[in-house]
Amino acid sequence: MLNFLNFFNSFTLAELEVGHHFYWQLGNLKLHGQVFLTSWFVIAILVVASIAATRNVQRIPSGIQNFMEYALEFIRDLTKNQLGEKEYRPWVPFIGTLFLFIFVSNWSGALIPWKLIKLPSGELAAPTNDINTTVALALLTSLAYFYAGFSKRGLGYFKKYIEPTPVLLPIAILEDFTKPLSLSFRLFGNILADELVVAVLVLLVPLFVPLPVMALGLFTSAIQALVFATLAGAYIHEAMEGHGGEEHEEH
Repeated sequence: MLNFLNFFNSFTLAELEVGHHFYWQLGNLKLHGQVFLTSWFVIAILVVASIAATRNVQRIPSGIQNFMEYALEFIRDLTKNQLGEKEYRPWVPFIGTLFLFIFVSNWSGALIPWKLIKLPSGELAAPTNDINTTVALALLTSLAYFYAGFSKRGLGYFKKYIEPTPVLLPIAILEDFTKPLSLSFRLFGNILADELVVAVLVLLVPLFVPLPVMALGLFTSAIQALVFATLAGAYIHEAMEGHGGEEHEEH
């Protein structure tokens, strides 16, 4: 029995290593190599799934085509609920890309044993386990937020900063900074915390991997992707409609 335990423990299924990274040096620029590797893996999954679903389109979908059409319908409904019937269509690709990338990234961290792949330093994990990834996604959302406001309302977009009174200008500006911060830290914190909890439990009870906790992690990972995409849609809708809500009432 002791020999079996020693054999099992020779395989490192989980390590608590936070803040150590596998760097790629490009001149004076340091890149987190492990984040690029796992991000490219997630992108490859999405590209392959898209090609497989559209390679031989059938009138009556089945298999991967049926799954991808269901995902597209879900994303359309999500975007429509946030932006309204008249405005949602141009934003389906953006909201859908955010949701699918975050969803697959989160699940890759829960399902793929990245810890078994050794790196010179650091360790592989879900792309959303790194604050740089979540901040980048939040900044993209902010750019979409400002673009939506300018494209829909022109220079009148700036009125939101002084309505209902110019006294609120600092608060309005601060709000635009806190939105991407809240998006990025919420996603990063939840994914990192989930992986740390599972890692600790695996270290404590290596013979009985906490499957219920891992199943709960899959559920919360999906919820985090949904929350991020939903809030992104809500922020874009707010930028287009403004605080007054006059156009929203017409819908």
